[in-house]
Amino acid sequence: MLQWQARTNPLAWWWGSLTLVSAANILVWFMLYREFYPTPAGSIGGGSDIGLMFVLCAGYVFGCAFRSFLPRADVQRICLFDTWLSSVFVGRTVATVAELCFAAQWAVILHQLGTMTGAETVVNIAWVIVPIIIIAECFSWYAVVTTNFLFNAIENSLWAVTFFLAGIALCRLMPEFQGPVRWALIAGIIGIACFLAFLVTVDVPMYLSRWRAGHEEGNRLLGFLEGLHDVSTRWVVTHDIAHWKGELTWMFLYFSAAVWSSLALCALYAMDGYLTRYLA
Repeated sequence: MLQWQARTNPLAWWWGSLTLVSAANILVWFMLYREFYPTPAGSIGGGSDIGLMFVLCAGYVFGCAFRSFLPRADVQRICLFDTWLSSVFVGRTVATVAELCFAAQWAVILHQLGTMTGAETVVNIAWVIVPIIIIAECFSWYAVVTTNFLFNAIENSLWAVTFFLAGIALCRLMPEFQGPVRWALIAGIIGIACFLAFLVTVDVPMYLSRWRAGHEEGNRLLGFLEGLHDVSTRWVVTHDIAHWKGELTWMFLYFSAAVWSSLALCALYAMDGYLTRYLA
């Protein structure tokens, strides 16, 4: 056993927790797939685009699992394992695909519910979610390539805007449903509120603090072409808990609770035929 994986090392417990949660998430995805897809003809469960929803969910679940098994911090260029799969270029590419899949899941489910209830506000919000996240991903890549944390703060601010809009959409849908669907919407609103609180009070301030600290220390930012080469060829293996301290909380929440919401969206969409029973 590698020294850093000793039971006394909190980093080993953290990584073990990430891998365990991710393995469970993959198992749940396969259980949902077995239960809802393919849907027999005439079944009341499953929307017409259920295959697309499962693909989008898989993109997020498996993408997050990959990032859990091989964790890294992009701007700092640090990772746990010395392999080209831990390169920032590979990891950021996987993250981009996964996050676009997650955003598309929200767009699909909100469009479904908005169309079902005739809520134009919800449908309009559904159409803007993916474009906003595409812009956020561009800021993320620029931050990673140039090592400028300011653009991480902008990226996560755009995620906050996106989920604020999603929260508005869920609030608009609440009067349209009753019973367990309304309770599911309430749970979603609470989850979004917690996520927004985390982004506004922890995540965005953390990146702004890192940006200010780097600016005060006179850290040199990388040029775009120089940075592209750097993200493809340089990764620093570190098992020092101090280097990972700022990543522990958000990574665990991201690879657990956020993935659970992706699985929940998939399950909700798969039960399309049941939802009309609970229209108010």
